[in-house]
Amino acid sequence: MYSKETTCVYNQQQHQGVNTPIFTSTANRYIGFDEILYPRNFNTENQKAIVDKLCRLEHGEAGLIFSSGTAAIATVLFSFLKAGDHVLFSQEIYGGTVKLIEEEFPKYNIAFDFVSSADMGNMESLVRENTRVVYTETPSNPLISVVDLEAVAAVAKKHNLLTVVDSTFATPINQNPILLGIDIVVHSGTKYLGGHHDLCFGAVITSQRLKDVIYQSALNFGGSLNGLDCYLIERSLKTLALRVEKQNASAMKIATALQENPQISTVYYPGLQQHPNHVVAARQMTGGFGGMLSFELKDVAKTGAFLGRLQLIIPALSLGGVDTTICQPSKSSHANLPEEERLALGIRDSLLRLSVGIEDVADLLRDIENAMKH
Repeated sequence: MYSKETTCVYNQQQHQGVNTPIFTSTANRYIGFDEILYPRNFNTENQKAIVDKLCRLEHGEAGLIFSSGTAAIATVLFSFLKAGDHVLFSQEIYGGTVKLIEEEFPKYNIAFDFVSSADMGNMESLVRENTRVVYTETPSNPLISVVDLEAVAAVAKKHNLLTVVDSTFATPINQNPILLGIDIVVHSGTKYLGGHHDLCFGAVITSQRLKDVIYQSALNFGGSLNGLDCYLIERSLKTLALRVEKQNASAMKIATALQENPQISTVYYPGLQQHPNHVVAARQMTGGFGGMLSFELKDVAKTGAFLGRLQLIIPALSLGGVDTTICQPSKSSHANLPEEERLALGIRDSLLRLSVGIEDVADLLRDIENAMKH
């Protein structure tokens, strides 16, 4: 077993060339071959190379890659749910996932409840006879809440529930939910796994038994990837550890500095001792605390001016890339939620989410300070 840094680079499938060849064919010979190769079957060599690497990073047995993170999440959920079932979700999850739940689940008579991240370990009172799945996200988007995954897994196992964790913000470098008792890990690979703001994909890592179930639905839903995208994904994974380690260190420095800024009321980052779940994060995020943080300006009226005066940091959607980006969740990731629902989640207009890239941290801090001065 190699270190995570080596695993990111090392390709177990040996070829004459160092890189995995790109297989673009959607038509493959079948006579005399044991397996019918087809991209929608998730069995091309380029797809397998990515899954193999992610399984080793996440300590999983099997997995699948999809055309988006949402495709991965939807396929997993609908693989195990049917009419009449019930699901427990963390309240603090990606806005797109909330939209999927609230708009699609009622069509299939699937019930659900949202539980605050702080209460996920004590969710037992909400488990029903028809509860089948517990789904959480940690650290969460956009308030960087942390869920105790061992506590969630313990309750779920007691009631024979399937556990699913969106570990996008943590990456396999910082957190391995399977080692903490979680059944299925999902990633929006569009973020850190791709890491350069130019790829859209998702990933699922789990046991062979559960992957076999997910695979049947995946075939029907058709959210597969082509060989060219797979090549770029595998190339990006080679630098994952280096990028995330740099982003961890820079985010910690920026979060610490922002705490001292008189124009900022609150900083959300699990690496800070003031974070309500810092102790849990320190226990389960063994690689680092991630490159994501959020903060709130004291004067919400100055939010637009602040964003407009940034020179290096880019106001943009998405996250996890080499470029540092910033966004206002109330106007972006959670814009589709009703205002009352957003405010109940703590997502105010003063909240800004910062995705720290790999630039020099002193330059990033200077850019923030200059924008606030004016």
